[in-house]
Amino acid sequence: MKQLEEKIKADGRVLSEAVLKVDSFLNHQIDPALMQAIGEEFAERFKEAGVTKILTIESSGIAPAVMAGLTLGVPVVFARKRKSLTLTDGLYTAPVHSFTKNETNDISVSHDFLGESDVVMIIDDFLANGQAALGLLDIVEQAGAGCAGIGIVIEKGFQPGGKLLRDKGIRVETLANIKWMEPGHVEFYGEVPSR
Repeated sequence: MKQLEEKIKADGRVLSEAVLKVDSFLNHQIDPALMQAIGEEFAERFKEAGVTKILTIESSGIAPAVMAGLTLGVPVVFARKRKSLTLTDGLYTAPVHSFTKNETNDISVSHDFLGESDVVMIIDDFLANGQAALGLLDIVEQAGAGCAGIGIVIEKGFQPGGKLLRDKGIRVETLANIKWMEPGHVEFYGEVPSR
């Protein structure tokens, strides 16, 4: 998705060979026009998959998921990372390790919002090691729902998550797949190499 790649190059900040900061448009401040375009792109890619629900994880996956849900006309469910006083019983839960934060959280979704009749599209902001996606897939499986596939806004293609998921036969649709990055430069798969 050219618009997203250009936004990453213009406004993203590479902090190291493994860390890309996109808080000016995706995961702190949100660019609504870009999120709408991202949602429409995911909806287009999954329009024939029979999606009945979109599942994401709080909080950075919510904006692109909501825009895809709006376009497809389906509800969006987000897995909570934190305990809630009102969400205590009837939960699907799965552990998710964050390499960026170096912590493991149990994510949870109420039984009320996912079930056997659902076909779920998972959406997340980043794919690096694949732990969030695997946790969300675990929840879909616990619910007995079908999985249409996973939509990823930004994949760090040089990290193992994408290969891990694709090797399991899971459909992964990535909008911007980074081949390599270093401070001051990002290169995407499909681009003419600049070095």
